[in-house]
Amino acid sequence: MTTLLLKLDASFNFLARICGALAAIATLLLVLNVFYDVVMRYAFNEVSIALQELEWHLFSVAFLLGIPYALLENSHVRVDILYERWSAKTQAWVNLFGTLFFILPFIILVSYYGFNFAMDAFNMGEGSGDPGGLPHRWLIKSMIPVSFVLIGLASLGLITRSLLCLMNVRVEPQHNSSHLV
Repeated sequence: MTTLLLKLDASFNFLARICGALAAIATLLLVLNVFYDVVMRYAFNEVSIALQELEWHLFSVAFLLGIPYALLENSHVRVDILYERWSAKTQAWVNLFGTLFFILPFIILVSYYGFNFAMDAFNMGEGSGDPGGLPHRWLIKSMIPVSFVLIGLASLGLITRSLLCLMNVRVEPQHNSSHLV
């Protein structure tokens, strides 16, 4: 049982690290896109609606794929007033309970409705409402259910880490950002 949990934990961690790397790449592309857009606008008086839309597309990808990595690194938003003072086992119980009864049901709900949202956009052939904007808006809308499935898998990593902690199995700390390199 312990070996299986360790292998699952390693798999969920690997997947979250891939999400983090993709979020980092999307952030870099976003910075380059904004830089190019600003230079073109102010130096050459050229404006591209597609590049402006690409900015929020890249931001969405960076944000949505950054969440699984934040769960892995335990750097997600939480009220730490009490949590940080609790023992590791109490934290594991809170993480286990919170993941099972709050995170995973929310993941299922958003994934289900997000899938329908993306499929509606695909079936309509939805594109930008602005002339010169990006076509295929379903691509960015599909990131919602895809990212929430990935967040769900990263949440399963929270469950495996919590179970391993409750079983007194030592697991490597997950707060080293060198995993992306």
